[in-house]
Amino acid sequence: MTYRDDLPNFQDIQSDQATLTDDDRWKTYFFYGYGFKSDRNCARCPATTAALERIPGMTTAFFSILSPHKHIDEHRGPYKGVLRYHLALQVPEPASACGIKVGGEVAHWSEGKSLVFDDTYQHEAWNDTDGFRTILFVDVIRPLPWPVAALNWLVIKGIALSPYIRDSKDNELDWERRFEERRTARG
Repeated sequence: MTYRDDLPNFQDIQSDQATLTDDDRWKTYFFYGYGFKSDRNCARCPATTAALERIPGMTTAFFSILSPHKHIDEHRGPYKGVLRYHLALQVPEPASACGIKVGGEVAHWSEGKSLVFDDTYQHEAWNDTDGFRTILFVDVIRPLPWPVAALNWLVIKGIALSPYIRDSKDNELDWERRFEERRTARG
């Protein structure tokens, strides 16, 4: 959080997120994304990285920081082959003013507690408090029976090779380079 203002906006890494957010109030700190590992970010957070590397089927992992009074409009994920996991790290008070609605059901984060959901259901999130909400955001491969699991694995490998992921990786690497330059310049 010391460098929160320097962190990239979600849409700066994944440009298609610009339909959900166009301001600087949804920050991210990526570790992994469909085969890409942010070596620098992982090195800065070794305990988090070690925990992430023990998650079977992890495809994507990052810190997600919602600024005060940020609302992410209703949307749905594009692919049913993964499940979304949120670990609440920092939840501002009142916790009832900071939540997520998935498929019509409302939930609120609680520090140290987990939420798992299917992001292909319509969902939205909000932080109607004066504090910052921080979660560890992880996508994992959905457990499926054979042979559907093998097909899902192939689709996920295809996603990893897509221009969408390659562009996101390039955006992340550009941000990392600029971040290191700013940190070095500051001393």
